[in-house]
Amino acid sequence: MSQSRHVPVMLQRCLDMLAPALTEPGAVVVDCTLGLGGHSEALLTQFPEARLVALDRDKEALRLSGERLAPFGDRATLVHAVYDELPDVLDRLGVPRVQGVLFDLGVSSMQLDEADRGFAYAQDAPLDMRMDQTTGISAAEVLNTYPPGEIVRILRAYGEEKQAKRIVSAIVREREKEPFSNSARLVELIRDSLPQAAKRTGGNPAKRTFQALRIEVNGELSVLERAIPAAVKALAVGGRIAVLSYHSLEDRLVKQVFAAGAATTAPPGLPVVPERYQPRLKLLTRGAELPSEEEIAENRRAAPARLRGAQRIREDAE
Repeated sequence: MSQSRHVPVMLQRCLDMLAPALTEPGAVVVDCTLGLGGHSEALLTQFPEARLVALDRDKEALRLSGERLAPFGDRATLVHAVYDELPDVLDRLGVPRVQGVLFDLGVSSMQLDEADRGFAYAQDAPLDMRMDQTTGISAAEVLNTYPPGEIVRILRAYGEEKQAKRIVSAIVREREKEPFSNSARLVELIRDSLPQAAKRTGGNPAKRTFQALRIEVNGELSVLERAIPAAVKALAVGGRIAVLSYHSLEDRLVKQVFAAGAATTAPPGLPVVPERYQPRLKLLTRGAELPSEEEIAENRRAAPARLRGAQRIREDAE
C-alpha cells in the first residue's frame, strides 16, 4: 500500500485558512469528507480547543478513521451521512452554528485503491463505483439500462467527453450481446471506439468516462449543489469554509456559491447599501489556489486540486 494514499492534499494550506476561526475554546469544525481521516486528525491536533464533527457515506472509511481518531476521545464525532445531510446532522447533535467547514471532494484514496469497487480503470474489477455500497445503483446498471441519450448526456456533462456519442453507440451495441459487469471490458471498448488523435491526449482514454459514471452513480454534483450552500448557512459569523475540488464542474459550482455570497444583492443605483443587501461572505482566495509543484511531485493525486475559501461576515437577511 503506497504511502502517498494517506497524504491529504494541500493540508497545511487548509489548516491555515481555517485557523483564525478555530482557536477559541468550544469551536466546532466539520469535516464533510472524512475519508481516511487525514484532514480530521490534523485539525484535532492543530486546534486542541476545537471539537470535530466528521461525515462520510462509506462505512468502511468510518471504521478505519474511527480507529485513527480514537485517541481524541469525545472531541471527535463521526457520522454516517452524505454531506448534503449536514443540516440534519448538526440539528441532531444540537449544534446550531459551526466555526469551520472543510470539504475535500477527491474520491477517497481508499476507494480508488480498492480493486473490488470498480473505480479504477487501471485494473479489472466489478463496475460498481458506489461510495456507499448499501444503497443506490451501480455503474454496471447505468451502462446496461439507461437510454443511450441519457448516457451521452452523462458523459458530456460529467466527464466533458467530446467523443461521448461514439463511446455510447459502442456501449449500446455491446450491451445487447452481453450486459457489462467488469471495468476491463469497458476500458477496452473505449480504447477501440476513439479516433487515434483522441487517444494521444491526456492520459488513459477511459478516465473521463469513469469520472462521469462515478459522479452519476453517487449523485455527486446534485449532492454538492445542496451541500455547499447548506455549509455556508451553518457557519457562524467569523466562521470559515475551505473546499478542495478536483475537476472543473465541482470547482465552478463552489465558485458560484461563494461569488453569490460575496456579492451585494442591492438593486443598482442605491446611494447607500442597506445592511440586508450587504455581502454575507468574504472570499479568502483570489480565484482558486493550486498545489505547489513540490507537493505534486510528492503526491500525484494533488495535481488537479483547486482550493477555494470564504469567511462568513454577516448573518443572512431576514
